[in-house]
Amino acid sequence: MTEEKREKWLNLLALTTVILAVGATLSNFKGSSFSTRSVLAQSQAAEEWNYYQAKSIKGYLYEIQRDELQMELTALQAQSQPPQAQLDEYQQKIAFYSEKIQTYDEEKKTIQQNAMTLESNRDDYRKHSGRFGTAVMFLQIAILLSSIAALLKNKAVWVMGLLTGLGGMFFFVEGFLGLL
Repeated sequence: MTEEKREKWLNLLALTTVILAVGATLSNFKGSSFSTRSVLAQSQAAEEWNYYQAKSIKGYLYEIQRDELQMELTALQAQSQPPQAQLDEYQQKIAFYSEKIQTYDEEKKTIQQNAMTLESNRDDYRKHSGRFGTAVMFLQIAILLSSIAALLKNKAVWVMGLLTGLGGMFFFVEGFLGLL
């Protein structure tokens, strides 16, 4: 009679160990997936910030050109009877540069928003990846405890493994839901 109970218990131990191993494998795959997404989002955010800086430099060059033209226009206006065509040409160029500066400022706002969204996504992916990593850790410890329980035929060690495995499964589910 005790032999039958022991067999049932060992079969249950083997089944739970397999379930824990599957959970650990899935956690590992999902954790890697989120880790990869995090790296890609970081790379894309860096590209956006580089683009932002390029737009800033171009806008700054237009500001320098505009400011230089405004100084020349002021000097020209100080002369007695400056040619109107020349004044108009300066004002048109100043308006052109001012328009370009405004365009770059608007583009920079959009680029900045994109970069910040990518950084937010990166942070979210890191959280998910970390939770799956924690799940793998707990599940591997649970598998280890189950293996020891099988070798020692000790039900208490198996129960500790199950409790640890439940913690791992909690983090596995939390990796998907991200509620904490």
